[in-house]
Amino acid sequence: MPTSSASTTDASSRPTAASGGVQSLERAFDLLERMADAGGEVGLSELSAASGLPLPTIHRLMRTLVACGYVRQQPNRRYALGPRLIRLGESASRLLGTWARPYLTRLVEETGETANMALLDGDEIVYVAQVPSKHSMRMFTEVGRRVLPHSTGVGKALLASTPADEVRALLARTGMPAATEKTITTPEGFLDALEQVRSLGYAVDDNEQEIGVRCLAVSIPNSPTAAAISISGPAGRVTEAVTERFVPILQGVAAELSVALANQNPA
Repeated sequence: MPTSSASTTDASSRPTAASGGVQSLERAFDLLERMADAGGEVGLSELSAASGLPLPTIHRLMRTLVACGYVRQQPNRRYALGPRLIRLGESASRLLGTWARPYLTRLVEETGETANMALLDGDEIVYVAQVPSKHSMRMFTEVGRRVLPHSTGVGKALLASTPADEVRALLARTGMPAATEKTITTPEGFLDALEQVRSLGYAVDDNEQEIGVRCLAVSIPNSPTAAAISISGPAGRVTEAVTERFVPILQGVAAELSVALANQNPA
């Protein structure tokens, strides 16, 4: 499942057990989320410290998750997220894209440009939904395409709230190849761009992924997984002049989509 590189959530901010819920299920899913927060591999003592659960309880839950294929035990005795989660994640990503389509359609209707939704999956950006512009000259990004964050508007939007040391670590892992002559290729330059995103409330890809293409992007607040929406089009149409009009539309749709995802009622 797509995961964010945001810092680990502490125990006090986790949801409390729902009335009538099955406690062991709630605890098991909480442990899976904590493993994802920690990078996908943890020891039992780390899970105990993070969750507040006693070691025997965690050991029993982890044995069950291992037996089901959702967790695997490494040779070093630590536990890692298991391959069975991949199918669930892929299905959830497709469903998330389906839920987003009505909102992306409205973006196209109000801006005239192609609308996209993207997630942060590990160190990469993956596009999960798109509604194309009705213009004969329009931008097309294949759903399922993966790109590096440093050269995209959605990448900037998704990483803007990530601590600088985590951003530097991500860039060290991926490298910063130049897609165009305008691509940001230094960590310092990218961190400066993220500061600008935080200041403005939106991100811009100005010919950085593809010459002649300009993109505006915002993150989806409180999304269950790190997600962003964007509009993109020819630089001659997505100009500085229209940015002032397009950004509030993007922000409004992102806020509505956030509520829809939280309520699991996207229409």
